[in-house]
Amino acid sequence: MRVRPARADDVPALAAIAEAAYGEAFAGILEPETLAGYDRAFFEGRFAAGLASLTVAEAGGTVTGFAKTTAGHLDMLFVAPGLQGTGAGSALLADAEARGVGTLDCFRDNLPARRFYERRGWRLARSYEREFAGRSRAFVFYEKGRPTPSRAEA
Repeated sequence: MRVRPARADDVPALAAIAEAAYGEAFAGILEPETLAGYDRAFFEGRFAAGLASLTVAEAGGTVTGFAKTTAGHLDMLFVAPGLQGTGAGSALLADAEARGVGTLDCFRDNLPARRFYERRGWRLARSYEREFAGRSRAFVFYEKGRPTPSRAEA
């Protein structure tokens, strides 16, 4: 598994992965009409405008996943449906951490993502609600780094 910076010619593949992964990961969280707005055209525009914030995982010359980061925060990490468990997500996360990423948030009810991050040492810092796609949604915020000292250690 190789992780590298995204290139302009990756955008169609990244948009296809994002559309499929959103549909799979968020089907039980977002309404169908909301998910419909997160299509390839939406992601192509978003990714083309923010290419410098993207890294891709590839195996055998095929893009298998991507991560989007901004100022030490993991904005997105998706692996193509059917390719989870191949090491792409772990490689992307390790690369992001090596570049200083130390925070992320995700939907509270996205349990597979939460298990993925927790198995890799990410710590739940807080739960919160915020506006997303026109409605208040439940999220969780994770941190990675030095553990918070317990009261006995402080």
